[in-house]
Amino acid sequence: MPAIDRRKQVLEAAAKSFALFGYKATTMDQVAKIANVGKGTIYTFFTNKEELFDEILHAAILEMKRIAERIVREDRDFFDNLYRVLDALLEFRDEHALFMKLSQEQRELGTPKANDVLDKVENVIVGYLQRVVDNSIRNGEIKPCDSQVVAFVMLKLYGALTADFNKLREPLSKEQIKEYMLLFLADGLRTSSSANSNSL
Repeated sequence: MPAIDRRKQVLEAAAKSFALFGYKATTMDQVAKIANVGKGTIYTFFTNKEELFDEILHAAILEMKRIAERIVREDRDFFDNLYRVLDALLEFRDEHALFMKLSQEQRELGTPKANDVLDKVENVIVGYLQRVVDNSIRNGEIKPCDSQVVAFVMLKLYGALTADFNKLREPLSKEQIKEYMLLFLADGLRTSSSANSNSL
């Protein structure tokens, strides 16, 4: 079997192992068993478990970037691009077996590597939202602001409305989530009369 196929075989086996057992419980022996290769074969391509894991994570993050690039379109308005990117990236994160397992590992074991990876994924999402914000500032759609702060708040708000709020009562529909995002971020909560009285 060509070396390139062996490397791919090892990566696929490692991805499966990390998704099934998490970072902490995955061993090079397990990966070798799933890949049906000797442990020495893995070490011809990767020096340790962390390097192997980082390669799998890198591929997942590249996939997230491709998803975001496909979705953002110049002819759509700011909020339309924003919802679409948030929807797609969070759906990818929530359905990707590796991220699901790492979230479980973070909750149950507090594994530092799981925490680091989930933070890294969140930073990738914030980075893409930041680009949407920057683009909208350049186009005059929204007023100048710190795009990283806005992107971070949008991600947290969207996460709160789509997941955390469900613990209080029945989930909001996608339309309701959009309406509340607009209310908080575009329109603001203050009425025009109270805004005028506070500016005096």
